[in-house]
Amino acid sequence: MLNTYGSGLSVAVIGATGGIGGALCARLAELQCVERLYALSREPGGEGTYLYLDVTSEASVAAAAETIRTQVSFLNLVIVTTGILHDGGNFQPEKSWRALNQENFALAFRVNAAGPALVAKHFLPLLVRDRKAAFAALSARVGSISENDLGGWYAYRASKAALNMLIRGLSIELARRWPLALCVGLHPGTVDTALSAPFQGNVPADSLFPPEVAAAHLLNVLDGLTAAETGGLFAWDGARVPA
Repeated sequence: MLNTYGSGLSVAVIGATGGIGGALCARLAELQCVERLYALSREPGGEGTYLYLDVTSEASVAAAAETIRTQVSFLNLVIVTTGILHDGGNFQPEKSWRALNQENFALAFRVNAAGPALVAKHFLPLLVRDRKAAFAALSARVGSISENDLGGWYAYRASKAALNMLIRGLSIELARRWPLALCVGLHPGTVDTALSAPFQGNVPADSLFPPEVAAAHLLNVLDGLTAAETGGLFAWDGARVPA
């Protein structure tokens, strides 16, 4: 796992106390190829060196990146796992256009699109230049415009579609400076976390992944990708998801 990145890796996981983020940190901490693991989130917890980071605060993103820059020469892998689908209150996936709400759109875009973009702004310059490296952000298949056959979930779908576009744009700029680096979106499938908990009723048991299984899937996908595939959105099984 992560064999294509070599050894002595420095890895940063943003959203490290979430379901998927925590599972990724636990798995990465077990890998002999990982020398330094940074766990970034709003609250400490789990494996790795903790640093405070809130994706809705650019100052905190910049401060975390600067701290890492003073401690290691480069990062080999950055994974952004933050995201919001609901808040347990007024912000819920819309079933109809009658539920469209400006504040909910602003929140979804601030967390799901602008947040990873700000992480990219400050963390892409930390990627190693002379070997394979990757910046990855968790996206979602429901952000695919061509695969939207059901409607609804307007703010979440739109914010993830925006993230997919940001990933594409960032990958183009990154390729000019770091030709060996990847910038990709990852669709983890439906994972048994607080984010998906209210919506698991119709998910087949074999399609609901424990976080530790999802983490292994995502690391395997990142291991198999090459620089030629930068800019894409890839599902947990490695298949490319259409825009």
